[in-house]
Amino acid sequence: MSAGNLLYAQSGGVTAVINASAAGVIEAARKSKKIGKVYAAKNGIIGALREELIDTSLESVEAIKALRHTPGGAFGSCRYKLKSLEDNREQYQRLIDVFRAHDIRWFLYNGGNDSADTSNKLSQIAGKLGYPLQCIGVPKTVDNDLVVTDTCPGFGSAAKYTAVSITEASLDVASMHESSTKVFVMEVMGRHAGWLAAAAGLAGRKETDAPHIILFPELVFDEAKFLAKVKATVEKVGWCTVVVSEGVRNAAGKFLSEVGTRDAFGHSQLGGVAPMLAELVKRELGYKYHWAMPDYLQRSARHIASKTDSEQAYAVGKAAVAYALAGLNAVMPVIRRRASSPYRWEIEPAALNDIANHEKKMPADFIRADGFGITAAARRYLAPLIAGEAYPPYRADGLPDYVVLKNKLIRKKLPAYRIADK
Repeated sequence: MSAGNLLYAQSGGVTAVINASAAGVIEAARKSKKIGKVYAAKNGIIGALREELIDTSLESVEAIKALRHTPGGAFGSCRYKLKSLEDNREQYQRLIDVFRAHDIRWFLYNGGNDSADTSNKLSQIAGKLGYPLQCIGVPKTVDNDLVVTDTCPGFGSAAKYTAVSITEASLDVASMHESSTKVFVMEVMGRHAGWLAAAAGLAGRKETDAPHIILFPELVFDEAKFLAKVKATVEKVGWCTVVVSEGVRNAAGKFLSEVGTRDAFGHSQLGGVAPMLAELVKRELGYKYHWAMPDYLQRSARHIASKTDSEQAYAVGKAAVAYALAGLNAVMPVIRRRASSPYRWEIEPAALNDIANHEKKMPADFIRADGFGITAAARRYLAPLIAGEAYPPYRADGLPDYVVLKNKLIRKKLPAYRIADK
């Protein structure tokens, strides 16, 4: 006999494997006799507030299975931060009203740091408002900056894309440098933590291998030191490849690429540190340059996903349901590394209170002494995370066979709700 329904939602920037977590959740929940319907909120917590709930039971077994190789957020995602109960009690009451109206007893929120905070707040406030609700966070972020967990689903695939892309682009530059581009700059995601930038370092083994320079947000940008390194590399190798994290700051603590606007979480909007550095190189050293910003490409590149990452994303989805059924609340399934060679890992629960509003940066011993590359310790950590291929199936026309769900909404029972400050 069913004890209630389960609601799953996706939050924040999506990844190449977030839908694998969705598949893990839905497939595991479908196997349980304790769970009635499995709903998905349209566009994350916004859909929950608006009572826009998708009935996943209308999707076929094959469609849910295909989520494992489909990028993007199948149910829609959002960037929306819940305020404290004191600042907006009405908003939390609305969520509880929606959950009560549809007999939702489990809420699984798939996202990063801010999503963990939302799940944690909601679990606490449901108790205060007298509603029996279990909240489980499901980890996801290409930034790899969640604490406690060894790695974050979504990172391994973005890391693989980054390492492969800088390898291929550097071969291009090496071919053309005699009469064309001397310096290539690639910007990667990472506001405060340089994990993706570090992943580019897997592309090179020797001192003369690309990338020759990696700029981390954990270190203050030193313009003179940077230009001297570029010049020395070009004179020695003939060309230079640079990877820079979007969150690199100057000595005053200001983002080099800050554009003056903020997102829904209050974070500064960043944009374009790569062209800024490229122009600096041209102005000061006179080298011809090219630059690139993979941006969404690095987090959505399912065609080159890491097998490790895909398997971990699915595993945390399944584990989240298991924890919910076991009566756990305000926890997140995290990945524990048991060995690096051969790589062994397992899933275990961790308290959301220990994860929310904390940030994992690159350890100092992962960054080379000169500040421009990664160490052997970083390589040992990163290498297993990009291991293996998990190619999607391809259609006859040569394109990946990604699934698009029906996403049929259930009938609303409550008055319409307007979100004024999204």
